[in-house]
Amino acid sequence: MFSTVVEHTMSVSDAAVPDGASQLASRCDPGAVVILGGRSEIGLEVAQRFAPGRTVVLAARRSNELDAEVAKVKAAGATRVVTAEFDADDISSHDAFFADLTTNVGQIGAAVLCFGILGDQDRAESDPHHAVQVIHTDYVAQVSVLTHLAQIMRAQKSGHIVVFSSVAGVRVRRANYVYGSAKAGLDGFANGLADALHGTGVHLLIVRPGFVIGRMTEGMSPAPFSSTPPQVADAVVRAAAKKRRVVWVPLQLKLLFMALQLVPQWAWRRMPR
Repeated sequence: MFSTVVEHTMSVSDAAVPDGASQLASRCDPGAVVILGGRSEIGLEVAQRFAPGRTVVLAARRSNELDAEVAKVKAAGATRVVTAEFDADDISSHDAFFADLTTNVGQIGAAVLCFGILGDQDRAESDPHHAVQVIHTDYVAQVSVLTHLAQIMRAQKSGHIVVFSSVAGVRVRRANYVYGSAKAGLDGFANGLADALHGTGVHLLIVRPGFVIGRMTEGMSPAPFSSTPPQVADAVVRAAAKKRRVVWVPLQLKLLFMALQLVPQWAWRRMPR
């Protein structure tokens, strides 16, 4: 299941000088950085900030096709880059995946859940199978992964778990209620898990980004207060270093959604995606 693609040892003299985000990442718990969704633009940006001096695991389907992603993480200063075959939707495979993970990389310093789908709202309203697919990937599979990670990190008494919620789940809109409801469920589960992990040495960070300009939203008109994958990654690393519970990206969305909670339902159901 695991294949080591790059074994690269860097000396202090040949490593790139860390930027501010990488310096913050160095203050986070030691151990391997695991990106679950190794092709994710945001995940790769986070991996590059955590990379200097660490082992980085890129876990994804078709893990033998991650050469470009491996090269980016290697260039960022990772001492070792490992690819792993990982199918988030195949929950029955998670036990073996995480057993192999701990055997191959040892202590986990940070695990970032970067897999997910937007789905097609119009299709989901008439196709129950598609609606369930969105919910399965964006909620059910995430719950399985989070529960495995919580057990592993409780045992090691350290580590960061990064969960990507969304402003879409803060107050679910008619225009994307299938995706939004999955994110609402994930946000609630992650909040409860964060409380369960309190005092164990394990930190769970919930990220609530707005519209992120990238492959996942290609062809869609950017919403107000949009961000980019590097901006989201910078916010994640800052919040992880400070052991914050929730980070909104950008921060202005927190104030906006406080106001939007007051919008009457008749007006809210007309809100765009």
